[in-house]
Amino acid sequence: MLRADGPSALSTARSGDEPPVTIPRDPAREAARRELSKRMYHENDPSWFQRALNAFWDWIDKLFSSAASATPGGTVGLVVVLVAVLAVLGALWWRLGSPRRQPVSSAALFDDRPRSAAEHRAAAEAHAAQGHWNQAVQERMRAIVRSLEERALLDVRPGRTADEAAADAGRALPSHTDRLRTAARDFDDVTYGGRRASEMSYHRIAELDRDVERAKPQLADSTPSTARAARQGAAE
Repeated sequence: MLRADGPSALSTARSGDEPPVTIPRDPAREAARRELSKRMYHENDPSWFQRALNAFWDWIDKLFSSAASATPGGTVGLVVVLVAVLAVLGALWWRLGSPRRQPVSSAALFDDRPRSAAEHRAAAEAHAAQGHWNQAVQERMRAIVRSLEERALLDVRPGRTADEAAADAGRALPSHTDRLRTAARDFDDVTYGGRRASEMSYHRIAELDRDVERAKPQLADSTPSTARAARQGAAE
């Protein structure tokens, strides 16, 4: 008697099975891509902004890790270096002021409110008493130029710049030419260059104001119009 569960029966069952279904690799990959691209699989994905932010922080982390490995002391050494750099930048910002573009041409020395030299000096002293050195330097330079105009050593010219005033005054007062140019440069630096004046720079320009006020012009080195005006003022 033959048993139904013998080798012959097993081979008969296997021969009756359907062959396995096989799909080539490329069509299978494409089918999987289409399936996974459906919206239902991406409802909880991070937004493009979140992905960009994550990539940025990953880049920062790698950058600091590389810098820390190259810095003596590791992370602590890197932090010390960064603090030192920030301290230097802060000191430069405090000392020089915010950087500004230099103007193509300097603006006028005076505004639309004509005042006497004495008024400009009083304003300068008031600013200096409050520690406002920028304004004090500006007003003292205006006092110098207005004083020279009042003495007829400079002609009254609306729109004159500090550099022009220093150059014109240097012809009548050649011994003070360099100091006048320095004062004009200080005026331009604090007015248009974004720099901060110091107490020393104010006292320097105040001393120049006093010296110029007592100085006697050399009319031979002046322009003809200035010389004539000075002689007329002396005769009066």
